[in-house]
This record gives sequence, C-alpha cells and structure tokens, in this order.
Amino acid sequence: MFNLCVFRVFATVAMVAAPALAQSSASKPVDKGAAYYNFSMGHLYAELAGAYGNRGEYLNQAIDHYRAALKSDPAATFIADELSDLYIQAGRLREAVTDNEALLRDNPNDLNARRILGRIYTRLIGDTQQGKVNENMLQKAIEQYSKIVDQQPKDVDSWLTLGRLYKVSQNSVESEKAFQKALAADPENEEAMTGLAMVFSDLGDNKRASELLQKVAEKSPNLRTLTSLAGAYEQMRDYALASETLKKAMTLAPDNANLKRALAENLLRAERYDESLKLYEELVADEPKDVESFLRISQIYRQMRKFDKSREANEKAKQLAPGNLEILYNEVGIFEAEGKTAEAIQALKTVVDQTGKKSYSAGEKSNRAMLLERLGLLYRQNDQYSEAVEIFRELGGLDQTLGARGAAQVIDTYRQARDFKKAEEEAEAANRKYPDDKTLRVVRANLLADVGKTDIAAAEIRKLLDGKNDRETYLTLAQIYEKGKNYTEMAKVVDAAEKLSVSNEEKEVIHFMRGAMLEKQKKHEQSEAEFRKLLALNPNSASALNYLGYMLADRNVRVNEAVEMIRKAVDQEPNNGAYLDSLGWAYFRQGKLEEAEKYLKMALERTGKDPTIHDHLGDVYAKQGNLKEAVTQWDSSLKLWQASPPSEQDQQEVAKVQKKLESGRVKLAKEQGKK
Repeated sequence: MFNLCVFRVFATVAMVAAPALAQSSASKPVDKGAAYYNFSMGHLYAELAGAYGNRGEYLNQAIDHYRAALKSDPAATFIADELSDLYIQAGRLREAVTDNEALLRDNPNDLNARRILGRIYTRLIGDTQQGKVNENMLQKAIEQYSKIVDQQPKDVDSWLTLGRLYKVSQNSVESEKAFQKALAADPENEEAMTGLAMVFSDLGDNKRASELLQKVAEKSPNLRTLTSLAGAYEQMRDYALASETLKKAMTLAPDNANLKRALAENLLRAERYDESLKLYEELVADEPKDVESFLRISQIYRQMRKFDKSREANEKAKQLAPGNLEILYNEVGIFEAEGKTAEAIQALKTVVDQTGKKSYSAGEKSNRAMLLERLGLLYRQNDQYSEAVEIFRELGGLDQTLGARGAAQVIDTYRQARDFKKAEEEAEAANRKYPDDKTLRVVRANLLADVGKTDIAAAEIRKLLDGKNDRETYLTLAQIYEKGKNYTEMAKVVDAAEKLSVSNEEKEVIHFMRGAMLEKQKKHEQSEAEFRKLLALNPNSASALNYLGYMLADRNVRVNEAVEMIRKAVDQEPNNGAYLDSLGWAYFRQGKLEEAEKYLKMALERTGKDPTIHDHLGDVYAKQGNLKEAVTQWDSSLKLWQASPPSEQDQQEVAKVQKKLESGRVKLAKEQGKK
C-alpha cells in the first residue's frame, strides 16, 4: 500500500533540493509529479528490500522507480544519491558500474550516471585511514566528479567531494583549487573551509589552516563545529589548540563522557599531564570499570616518573582486562622508563610465551609481530645479540609478508654486534630472496657504507629515486654520504630533501642533518645556526638540545648554557645514554667531577659499547687522581674504536685516546714502581 506520509516528506525534500540551474540545463520537460511519485515508490521498495534481507524483486522495483524519477527530473541530484546508496547497501556495486557505464556510452552528458559512478568508485577506494587506497578506483572517482563540475561549475557538493578525493591522492594543488571553487559558489560553506584548512595543514601552512577553522567555529559555535575543529587540530598535531576547543565544547555538553575522554586524551598528547590526569580520575570515579582510563592514568604517571602510581593504575586495568595486550605492553614500558631493561625483557617474554599459538588469525599475527619485534629490540639494546637474532627469525617466519622485515632486523643486529662478516652474509642471502624489498635494500646499503663501500651503497640507494618518496630516499643518501665522510655530496642531497620538505617536522629533520654535517666539518658557527633554526620550530626538541649542548660543552664554550640545554633533553629522555654522556661531559667542563662521574656511569649502563663515553669517564678519573681507573677506561675506549666500522672511526679521536693511554700507563708504572 502506498505510504502517503513518505510521499509528502520526500516530495517536500525534492522541492527544496532541486537546483535552480535545472531549468536552464534540462532539454526535456520536467515532470515533477512523476518524479515525486517514482522517488517515493523507490524509497518504499528500498525500505521493503532492507526489511526482507535485500530481496531481489524489491531491489529491482526500487531501482526501476528511482531511474524513472531521474528521467522525469534529471536535476534532482538527491535521487541519484539515494540510488547510489541503495546499490552500496545491497552489495550490487558491479551491477551499478555496468549499468551506469552503459548509460554514459549512450549519453556522455548523463550527469546522474556520473554521480552514481562517482559515489560507487569512491566507496571502492578502500580504507584511507589505514593507507589502503585503490589508486584505480580513486582516479576513476576523480574523473567522474571532474566531468560533473565541468558541466555544473556551481555544484558545491561535487567540488567538495573532488577536493576530498584529491586530498586522498595527495594532490594538494588540485585539492586546494576544488575547495576554493566550492567557496566561490558558497562563501560560508563550513565543509569547504574545513577541507581547505586541512590542505593548508598538509602544506605546513598551519596559520592559514587555523584561521579558517576558527572562522568555522566562530560562525557556528555548536557541538558539531567545535568537535570538528578539535578533530582538525588533532590532524595538525596541535593538541593544545584541540584541548582548548574541546573545553569550549564541554561548556555546551558538560556531562558528555566521550567529550571528556577526548579532552583528556588531547591534554595528554599536549603533555599537560596534571589536567589530563584530573579528567581521567573523574572518568574512573564515574565508571570504576573504565579500563582505558586506568591505562591512561598509568601512562601519565609513567611520564611523570611516578612509577609506583603508574604500576598501581596499570594493575587495576589488568584486573579488569587480564589479557589486554596494551595493558601488558604498558607494564613493559614502565620497566623501560625505570631503566630496568632486564625486567622489561622478562615481562615481555612472559607475554610472548603466554600468547604463543600454533596458528594465528590476521589480527593475532599483527599483534604477535609487534610483540616479537619489540622483544628483539630489547634484547639487542641489552647486548643479547644471539637472543635478538633468534626472535627476529621467529618474526620472519610468522608470515610470508614478514620475511623481509625479519631479515632486515637480523642484519641490523649483526651490524650492531660488530659482526660485519655475518651481517654481509645475511644481507646477500636476503637480497637474493627479496630483491625488490625497499627496506632491505636500504639496510644493505647502510651496511655497505659501514664497511667503507660508500659509492656502491649510494648507487644502490639512487636506484630508489622514483618521484614518489624521493624525500626519504634523499635523506637515506645523506646518511650514506655521512658515513663515507663525503660532505660535498651529503650537502647536495640534504638540499634536495629540503625542497621536498613541507611540514615543520620535516624541516626539523633537515636542520638537524645539516647541523650535524657542518659540525663534523668543524664549521661550528654555521652548525649552531642550523640547530637554532630547529629549536625555533620546536623549542623542546631533545635531540637538538642535546646535540647543540654537547657541541658547546665539547668546545668548552658557554658551558653553563650547554648544561641547561642538555638537562632539558635528559628530563625528556632520562634513560638515553647519549644524553647522559653529554650531561656528564658538560659537568666535567664545569669542574663538577662527582656529577660528571655519576652521569657518565649511568650512560655506560645504557650504552656500554660507546668508545666516547669510556674516554670521557677516563678523563674524569684522571682529573680525580684515579689513574688506574682512567687507564682502564681509555683502554676500553681504544679497543672499541678499533672494533668500530670505518664509517664510525674518527682517527683524530683515536690518536688522542692512544696518546692518553700510553702516557697514563707510563705514569701508572712510575707510581707503582715507587711503591
């Protein structure tokens, strides 16, 4: 029986939605009465199809009525949208493509057929969030919407869709044009402003992006626009602004737990731990079984280095969800943050052993791979190289797709163990088995550079230049040339990578690499200028603070400033052996020998095979009058220098250590002779 209520509702929608430009574009007379009737009948049959498991006769009736409605009123684009949705919900995508491609062959100007195809192709693009994009479907969708806007340049919805599609294809130029066209047709369109802001964000122009987003929120400060604005700020990784925006949203819905959770998460990412902790504690007070909030509380306390409270909150989460991998993994993270690598290994090994099975689903394999790789890295960090190799081989055997990844980690493990012969054997075997794997080719090239074959390594990496990921390839080349001390070529590829760097994060990498390169050439003023540029972009960059601080301390220049910089880096990463060494050396320059000894010993606990740390500690002992321990440290330093690959050896430093060691032995022999 015909549903009059449905007819009245959709007739009203049709009158509102029909574009004004239809009168000028339609060559055939428009029969709105027939269009209303057929649209309503199509909608009715679509509902029946849904209610009865997509029964074929109802679907066919719905499709026929929708097509009749479009024939009566071609400008009623919302009908094409309904028909597209029907095809999608019924899973009849192939039929939809075939039917509408046939319509276009008969009439290339059939815009509704293009709309349906565009929506279908868009649906078939895949999961853009996971980076799984069907490029063929993406280009087909772009083609359809491009032809639609060619004929209807004021079609705002199509311009918006085209802007989004170009953004997925990473074509920022065309995406910006599309969103600008949408704004030209509708200057106050919120979706166009938000889309354009995201393009500006991708281009690193956060100022223009934020201006547009603020305009959207000011124009319509409701829950939807504010949460959208916060989401946009999240994509820009501006978690402080996202937090402030969500605070405004909270004033509109103070009891909304999801909003509170989102605000707490952004405050955590913005490193505003006290504020975030307060909200998470409110969430668990309202819901004592809130596992996620207990986990976040544990992670906050871990960042605040309050390990007892971190472990207490994690235990509460574990009691509520005993098998939750993220909670078990967080426990490993607590041990790591405490500098207890052995305990972290044991905790993670327990998880790996308990979750082992004969076979795994796709999701279980992904989790298993993550656990195995982390365990292997911990073993390697703890100088347990044979155990690391065993775990990485298990990773490679977990799934055919993980073979190359496991092989790359095995090669890197032998490299770090200074077993270059074995590393080369593994690299050659992996190259024969996975000749096209990019990661393996990069690992092999780095190994070649380590053993002094820089030209061969660089030639291999240059083969990867393809116009798609050239920035990353140039950066890899820079590392290869750095190992070969070919700073002329390194400068060229760093410049090439800089031209492809858009975001602040990408520019930070360029400044760091160039700064390090200049420092190795003893161009200290130019090097410092590069690190200052980096710190202007990111004042809290631990790596930049450490590098610049160490450079100043090593030259015995502005040592007090150096100490402050390095302390900031250590505060962020208190278990980083390189940072601890820098701080110990800076204290040595200040004459604070006890502090110097303390931090250099801590550095050795975490990075025991670094010849520079042993050399520094030897100097501290010599200054303290403990010549025997000084000689022991210098001897360890020299042996480690001699075992280092050519790429890491610094002959000037080796000569200095050799001279100190020989002099120290002579003095020590004289002292012992007097006794």
